[in-house]
Amino acid sequence: MQETLRTYKANFFRALSHPTRIAILEVLRDRELSARAIQEKLGVEQANLSQHLAILRSQQIVVNRKDGNQVFYSIRNPVLIEVLDIMRLYFQTSLTDAIQMLGEAEREASTR
Repeated sequence: MQETLRTYKANFFRALSHPTRIAILEVLRDRELSARAIQEKLGVEQANLSQHLAILRSQQIVVNRKDGNQVFYSIRNPVLIEVLDIMRLYFQTSLTDAIQMLGEAEREASTR
C-alpha cells in the first residue's frame, strides 16, 4: 500500500513538473477560466495548452465543465494553492541561502 501511495505522489508531482502547467495553475488560482482565456493569458498554442490540461485532468488536479462550446477549468482542490505557496516560500528561502553562500564565497576569494 505504501508503494502505491508513493507512486501516486510521484505521478502527481510529475504532472506539476512543467512550467506551463504551473502557469496554468497560477492563472486558475483565484477563479475558473475558459480554455480560451487561459490560452490568451499564457500566450501558448491551443494544441499545447490542450496537452497540458489533459495531463492536469488525468491527475485530477483540475476539473472542467462545458458551457455551450466553451470548456471552463478550475483547480479541483484549493489546498493545492496553499501547497504552491509553500513551495514558493521554500524556493525563496533556498535562493536566499544560496545567495548568502555565494556572497561568503566571493568575500573569501577576494581575501586571497
